[in-house]
Amino acid sequence: MKGWRQKKRPECLEKRFEFQSYEKNRDFLDELGDFCEKVNRFPDISFGKTYANITIRPVENNEKEEISKEDYDFASKIDSLNKHQIN
Repeated sequence: MKGWRQKKRPECLEKRFEFQSYEKNRDFLDELGDFCEKVNRFPDISFGKTYANITIRPVENNEKEEISKEDYDFASKIDSLNKHQIN
């Protein structure tokens, strides 16, 4: 889970992925989109030419709205998709 930051207000996990080129960034975002549709869970995503910022909020059925093991597992699976990352 290298690079993920947990924020308290609002509760979330955040990470910035950086890439050598627009094409590598696009490949990552395409793979991320396919994965998210498969598991039916969607993080907040913002991106530019060579970076993508991912924000994971607590799962919807989490009454306390706190980051859970399920959220960390989701973040870890996103990390495993990233084969083109610089940082």
